[in-house]
Amino acid sequence: MNLHDLRPAHGSRRKPKRLGKGIASGSGKTAGKGHKGHKARAGGGVRAGFEGGQMPMVRRIPKSGFNNARFAKVYQIVNLFALSEKFNGGEVGPQELRNAGLIRSLSLPVKLLAKGEVNKAFTVKAHAVSKGARAKIEAAGGKVEVI
Repeated sequence: MNLHDLRPAHGSRRKPKRLGKGIASGSGKTAGKGHKGHKARAGGGVRAGFEGGQMPMVRRIPKSGFNNARFAKVYQIVNLFALSEKFNGGEVGPQELRNAGLIRSLSLPVKLLAKGEVNKAFTVKAHAVSKGARAKIEAAGGKVEVI
């Protein structure tokens, strides 16, 4: 079998209904939209959540509580096992992490987490560090700087 032999499964591809192609076609004249009304117009139809003028559900139900999502600080996570794999000790900061492909952006803060083991002495510069990660790095003879 070659690439040019490939075909979609029989019956999986269906031609679109051809609307407005004369009365005899079965969906000519009004093209299946009926006569007049909002849904018969170009661009007609109601927006999502519209309930025909009734007070919409999203406005009827009581609202309570607080969600911190708007104010939460978003960190780029780096685990210790990733540090051990990519680096052989020495000084590691956001620029080095970016070059190694462990973080995507230099504009977002970096947080170091304790997943994995460290057996090399690192000097790590990060915006936040978990207690466990700090303890493991210092136990291996390294140090942590919060920037």
